Order: sequence, then structure tokens, then C-alpha cells
Amino acid sequence: MPETQAQPAHSVHVDLGSRSYRVDVGRGLLKNLGAVADERFRERKACVVITDSKVGPLYAATAVDSLKAAGRQVTLITVPSGEASKSLIVAEQVCGEMARGGLDRKSFAVALGGGVIGDLGGFCASIYQRGIPYIQVPTTVLSQVDSSVGGKTGVNLPDAKNMVGAFHQPAHVIADIDTLSSLPKREFNEGFAEIIKHACIRDAEMLPLIDEVASGIGDLAELIRRNIAIKARVVEEDEFETIGTRALLNFGHTLGHAIEAAAGYGQMLHGEAISLGLRTAAVLSARISGLGQGDVDRIIALLKRFELPTVLAPGFETEELLRIARMDKKFDQGRIRFVLLRSLGDAFVSKEVVEDHLREALAAIRS
Repeated sequence: MPETQAQPAHSVHVDLGSRSYRVDVGRGLLKNLGAVADERFRERKACVVITDSKVGPLYAATAVDSLKAAGRQVTLITVPSGEASKSLIVAEQVCGEMARGGLDRKSFAVALGGGVIGDLGGFCASIYQRGIPYIQVPTTVLSQVDSSVGGKTGVNLPDAKNMVGAFHQPAHVIADIDTLSSLPKREFNEGFAEIIKHACIRDAEMLPLIDEVASGIGDLAELIRRNIAIKARVVEEDEFETIGTRALLNFGHTLGHAIEAAAGYGQMLHGEAISLGLRTAAVLSARISGLGQGDVDRIIALLKRFELPTVLAPGFETEELLRIARMDKKFDQGRIRFVLLRSLGDAFVSKEVVEDHLREALAAIRS
């Protein structure tokens, strides 16, 4: 790819007291990684860059060269791309390579890749030597607007997504918009499920900008920044999901995660499963909390603009999806903490949803 001059970043501050950090959004920012390391970790001279087999060949050299130019000793670890790498087995392998590379408690990590790498790299940083700091460098729409911010790290169990993990905030996030240009269209589009989710729960006025980006005339960098700001404000209000505000980010995720697991991790992209979850949550919102049918239709129309699925395929059995959903962290002693909408931009956590509601909604999205 042709080299792009780094443009001044639009920064979003995540205010978490001693765990606060900055998210830089702009173009050509990856080459600033070494300067960020100097800013955040002046005394830490050894580091690891964790990436995958798709992202590594594109961007690892730029990241490693920038770190080396800043005087860092760099260990590069590359795992196979895909959701299967988000596992305890791969986490153990990564930590083993970190140990063989001589990293100690005064080292730091860089997670260079999409959501899988961000979650895996952050998790390894959280447990290695009982915790070392790390920088997130998300390279997909999905990871830039969602998983790179907030400190949720973790890996999957065979039947349950994100079941093993830790809250471990990054020290810094670099969202380089240029890295999105190498994404296949399907992977680019999946990130808009989370963008549409953010608009639904917090910022209905963002919907026209999403439409503009879908038409190729909108400012993608501004849309990314605006979504990061939404995520940052929610995380600031409820970092550890203790008061319920952060649970709003789970809109569309209760059944979305179940659909993703039932498909077999890696068979359906995360954003594609969440798209189906968003339609399900919209249907339930119309049924229970008075969301207007026009708002439901608008959500579905936006998902379709990014070629995201809105109809559940016949192979997904309702009772199997409910079995998987029961293992989700959002099920609390048999009760479902389900996020619903009163209107676009106005979300809340409901305890009125029962399994029969989920059966009805799943039936509704089969056509």
C-alpha cells in the first residue's frame, strides 16, 4: 500500500482515573506507534507485538520498525487468523512465546489486529506476569468502534463466547483509518452492526451520517470517532458493569452471541450474528416497550444497506439457541437482562423478557 503521511489525530479521552487513556483516530497513525510507546512507557524497553496471519503481512513491519526506531526490543508473535485463535489453548501458546522471548513485568504488549487479536492480546497482557500494560491497534471497523475501547479482554469456551477473561484497560488506542482500506467488503461491512447498535442505544442523530457513509459520501473518520466517543462515555459511567449502564452495549448481543456460537465460531462473522440479534431485539422492543414499527423498519433497512443478514437461516434450531443463550453472562439466576428500546436512541435494561418472548422473536426473524 502507498505510504500515507500521518494526519493529526482526532482524540477521544477515556476518563477512568488512574486507568485513563487516549484513543487517537486518524490516517497514517500506525507509524506513530514508537512515539506513543515513548509517551506511555518511557522506561519499558522490551515489548511484544501480537498479530495474526492476515494482518501481520500487511502492517506488522510498520509497527515493529516504528518500535525499534524508538529503541524497543520487539518480539513478534503471529497466530492464525480467525475466531478459533480466541481460545485458552492459543492464549497459553502466546504467553509461552512471550516467556521464551524474555519479556518480564517491565515489558508491554501491542495488540495489532481485529477484535480477536484485541481480545486475545489484551487477555494475555492481563495474565502475563500477573498483568502488563498494552496498546490496542485495531485494524477493523468492528474493533475500532467497539472492542478496542473499554478493557474487556477474553477468550471463548467451545459453547460460550467471552466466558473467560478480565477487565484490563489499554494504556492507549491507535485507530488508523488507513488500515480499513485492506479489509474485504464483508469484513468492512460487519463493523456497521456495532455502529448501528450505538446509534440505536445512544445517538439517533448519527443515523443520517451512517446513511451517508453507506452512500460513499460520508466522513468515515468522523463516524469512527463519534462511535468511539459513545463507547467511551458508557464505559466511564459503568466500567465494570455494576450499575447497568454498560449493559446497554449488549443491545442485540444476547441472541446474537448464541447465533454466532451455534453457527460455529468463524462460520459467521461477529457483526453478521449481531445483525440478526439487532433485528430480534428490535422485534422484542416493538412487542414489549412500544418501539414504533417505523423505527424497527429503519434499523432493518440500515442493516441491509451494509449487506448484513436480517433473516435467520433454517438450520438454526430455536431450542439450541436458547440452550446456548442460557450460558450467557446476561442470564442471571434464570432471569434475562435484555436490552430493549423505547425509541431510537433510548435504550434500557428490561427484566420483563422471558424465554417465550425469545421464541416468538426468533420465529419472527425467520422470514
